[in-house]
Amino acid sequence: MTVLTHEIKSQLAKLLATEDLVVEHKKVQTACFNVHTRVLTLPTWEKASGNVYDLLVAHEVGHALFTPDRDWTQERNIPLQFVNVVEDARVEKLMKRKYPGLPKTFYNGYRELNDKDFFALEDENVEEFNLADRANLHFKIGSFLPLSFKEDEQVIVDQIAAAETFDEVLDAAEVLYKYCKEDKCKVPEMDNLETDNQMSGSGNLPMDSGEQEDGESENGEKQETEGSTEGTTNSSPSEHVSNTDDDISVQTDESFSQNLQELTDNRAEESTYLEVPSVNLDTIVVSNKDLHEYCNDFYNMMIRDCGASYEESDKLLESFKRSAQKEVNYLVKEFECKKSASQYARSTVSRTGVLDTAKLHTYKFNEDLFKKVSVIPDGKNHGLIFVCDWSGSMGPVMLDTIKQMFQLVWFCKKVQIPFDVYAFTTEWWCVQHTKEDGTPMFPVSHYQKRENLLHVHPNFSMLNILTSNTNNRELDNQIKNLWRVGVYYSKNYGNPIPSVLELCGTPLNEAIVSLFEIIPDFKKRTHAEKVNVVVLSDGESNCAQRHREVKRSWESEPYIGVGHIPYGSYLRDRKVGTTYSIINSNENENVAMTVTLLRNLSDRFPQENLIGIRVCESRDFNHHLRRYIGWRNHSLEATLIKEWKKEKAVAIPNSGYKKYFTLSSTSLSQESEFKVEDDASKAQIKNAFKKSLNAKKTNKKILSQFIELVA
Repeated sequence: MTVLTHEIKSQLAKLLATEDLVVEHKKVQTACFNVHTRVLTLPTWEKASGNVYDLLVAHEVGHALFTPDRDWTQERNIPLQFVNVVEDARVEKLMKRKYPGLPKTFYNGYRELNDKDFFALEDENVEEFNLADRANLHFKIGSFLPLSFKEDEQVIVDQIAAAETFDEVLDAAEVLYKYCKEDKCKVPEMDNLETDNQMSGSGNLPMDSGEQEDGESENGEKQETEGSTEGTTNSSPSEHVSNTDDDISVQTDESFSQNLQELTDNRAEESTYLEVPSVNLDTIVVSNKDLHEYCNDFYNMMIRDCGASYEESDKLLESFKRSAQKEVNYLVKEFECKKSASQYARSTVSRTGVLDTAKLHTYKFNEDLFKKVSVIPDGKNHGLIFVCDWSGSMGPVMLDTIKQMFQLVWFCKKVQIPFDVYAFTTEWWCVQHTKEDGTPMFPVSHYQKRENLLHVHPNFSMLNILTSNTNNRELDNQIKNLWRVGVYYSKNYGNPIPSVLELCGTPLNEAIVSLFEIIPDFKKRTHAEKVNVVVLSDGESNCAQRHREVKRSWESEPYIGVGHIPYGSYLRDRKVGTTYSIINSNENENVAMTVTLLRNLSDRFPQENLIGIRVCESRDFNHHLRRYIGWRNHSLEATLIKEWKKEKAVAIPNSGYKKYFTLSSTSLSQESEFKVEDDASKAQIKNAFKKSLNAKKTNKKILSQFIELVA
């Protein structure tokens, strides 16, 4: 079944149930609903028509709405099949009553099932079936199979039809079971009596069948009670078929269940439903204060004890800060223009209640004589979260990336927009948490582990490297600390830097998972109404994993381990009520998970802008492009490649971001300043000027599109 059909049927179930049910399509034989956990499990009914599929979904939702979370087996000794017959009739009646359009769905679905002989009635004399079977057929396909009932049977059928509550279901099921049991005993009694009289003629009666039945009934009922403890308490009654005592069974229910299994796709892959864990920000986020206290201590120690000098690096920072003011002022100008246009577009005009004396002379033909005032909403309700890739491959472009980051930070500071800048890494825990003997401590878990949660590595951290909560002096010092890191990698490892800021792997997926908690926390702290999240990376994420429950022979409790994410998995968000298919392949598995997480994040926070910036080398662009647009979208591919060759910057669709800017790593490192030597030739001056113009053009294009999004 296609992912689209899965989603449609899942939404149908949620709408019918009027609650955010958890709907799972799994490799199971029959549908079931867990009334305790509120999980509706549907098989992959590949061969089922739309009518039959809707019928089965509506039936299971009926149990979700009307079957109570109750262990009735402790109250009554009734075989489960008999309760199934009565409860199925009740929930379908209540569903038809609740939704006037459903009777047609049930009618068409059961007609199709009857035509395909799902109840195995061919070559069978239905009139010889027991009352439970005939009642089951009456309430399901009675429109296509007229049945007659004796007077005493009709009373029981009417009682089943009149059941409104689950207690009334149990009463009717008990009456139905006793009737079928007594009816079964009548025929064997007469047969045994005739046989014995013919054989002996002594007149000795056989063993009282009633006593025998009572004994068997007692044993059978006791066994049934123990075996059905997991009945409707954990799932709908129609999903458990148990043997009843005296071989009294509802064969039409068994036949229907067996034939229903033929609709399932036995070749389908087992579906795995993953969820995003709610991480603890106290363990995930390294505070800005703790980080830079560590950095300050490190740099002071290197200067004081090791004679290290960072003067050259610091001078380069001052030079860059002066030159960057042009781009920052450009950003401010663009932002104010966009913001003003947006403000006036949302402005309203209100009456003041004060007469406008200039209009009094028009009182005969003008009813509007009051002064008015224009109300313009405050536009300073923005916020910026910047997430930076701190992986090893970022080394060659780290200084250029930091420059772009600083420009955004200075822009936010100038227009008074609150901001937080994070770097995702696995180094903080490794460096900071060690035992006395120097061996690393195993970090605490960031969340409560359970089956099929996405795995977040215990060493993962989000370093809060910059924040608007600092004053200008502190911010300048923190920028200096980070600038030294950029210079360190641009100079091919010059003066030492703090080990916690060394580059590592690419836990991009973990960073996106943490944004599910960081975004609402940021909005709560800053009161920002519109948050722009910018994620900068130069590569794909590390391989995503999930938690798996493993039963180990030497442990009494299941062990929650870590395993790969299988093909055909889904990401489920119970808060949004959406299930996302993770389309995997050997080539873009990590991309698929990243895109899926971003789509989920966008749905969870629809008011926020998710903006991606990817730094890419020219030789890798074509391959990077096809990861997102596919290998057969030749028209779009040709258009974007042409734009890339000309501009060295494009926005790639279908990425999960609202805008996904891809920048050339070479153009990112180009200086926009016009610099030439004193003895430069005309050709050198011309080339330097052209290079400067191109760099400014690229920067302004990207910055303009960025401002258009955040304003």
